[in-house]
Amino acid sequence: MSNTIASTSTTASATDEPKIKIRGLDKRFDVSGGHVVTALESFDLDVPQGQFLTIVGPSGCGKTTLLRMLAGLEAATSGTIEVNGGTAGRPENSMVFQGDSIFPWMSVWDNAAYGLAVRGASRSEIKDTVGHYLDATGLTKFADAYPHQLSGGMRQRVSIARAFANDPEILLMDEPFSALDEQNKTLLQAELLRIWDESRKTVVFITHSVDEAVTLSDRIMVMSAQPGTAKAFIDVPFERPRDVLELRHRPEYGAIVYDIWQQLREEVERAKQQAEAKKAPTRRGLFRR
Repeated sequence: MSNTIASTSTTASATDEPKIKIRGLDKRFDVSGGHVVTALESFDLDVPQGQFLTIVGPSGCGKTTLLRMLAGLEAATSGTIEVNGGTAGRPENSMVFQGDSIFPWMSVWDNAAYGLAVRGASRSEIKDTVGHYLDATGLTKFADAYPHQLSGGMRQRVSIARAFANDPEILLMDEPFSALDEQNKTLLQAELLRIWDESRKTVVFITHSVDEAVTLSDRIMVMSAQPGTAKAFIDVPFERPRDVLELRHRPEYGAIVYDIWQQLREEVERAKQQAEAKKAPTRRGLFRR
């Protein structure tokens, strides 16, 4: 069993390398009864520097497993993951999770400053950086508040501020807005686009919302049902910066959404059949045969 996650420094010969390079990635889980579940199989992916890549696919196709392997939280069964062009002193990645992931015993300010403090950043750098991202996420006046005093949308704003303040090489986001109502989701999508436009970090974003994928992304990857592989890639041609509401009025927007749903439909149906087959009881007669 092998798992290679390499990080290379910037060199003249590496300038044309993708930021993220995945080759032959397999992930298998041993489950009860001696069964093996293959989450990802022969998975290849290149993500260029500064690209906002969104992954969509049916439930159980390995999206979150892939993200966890990129974050170093899960070991691959085989294959390689490379993150190229690293900068000394910067973390390789920051991850924004689907649910609450901020520290409940820390204030908004301390949560946002956590990554910088762990890295030993100076007080002036922490003050400037955290102040900037709290302002960008509309949290300045809540700097001394604690998570239990905030709404779900505001807690996700803290997660986003913390991730950007940490200045990672790549930003990993696992359905960060899925638990929010439609109004807060739209507002946070607009805020994320505005903050991301400042840095143009490499982002790998997971969502079940095709609208969200088209709104945010430069490129969208559609994954197959389990075992997960890359079924299709769709380039999103809309210029940046983007206005979320204006974008969704365009006829071209609806055409791309429709195209992605066409790609997804077969995989969602296949995933549904797989799930129903797993739940089907084993039928036996009165006497064992």
